[in-house]
Amino acid sequence: MAVPDDPSERTLMTKQTFGATISALRKERGMTQLELARQMGVTDKAVSKWERNLSFPDVASLPKLAEVLGTSVDELLEVKTAAQEEPSGPKVPALVELVLKAVALAMGVGVTALVAMDEVEPRNALGLLGIGVACLALVQLAHHDPEKE
Repeated sequence: MAVPDDPSERTLMTKQTFGATISALRKERGMTQLELARQMGVTDKAVSKWERNLSFPDVASLPKLAEVLGTSVDELLEVKTAAQEEPSGPKVPALVELVLKAVALAMGVGVTALVAMDEVEPRNALGLLGIGVACLALVQLAHHDPEKE
């Protein structure tokens, strides 16, 4: 099987784990795990662990691994982690919204409990409720769509 000269044509790609990248490149070169292991001076079990993401080759051996697999160290390490595969954008606003709602709820419950125990002055209670209302207002503003007006 011919190995493409153009890295963009390879099956090694940024959506793979490091282990999947090693496996794909090894297979492109028509090598077995044992053959790769012998060239790297390790056991085939070590190569198997690399490909299953159970261990990582010694950093000093990465240039040799890249050479044996017909790639560069940069390309070899260009993998995507699970965190990168999932867009983090929507999670952060959802977390912020959850925190704002929790603060609003805590303020409401706290003021109710403190008033029931006669432990808060009305002026302070209004300030705490104001914080809760401000949090809810921020949540509403996040969902506001000016085009619907």
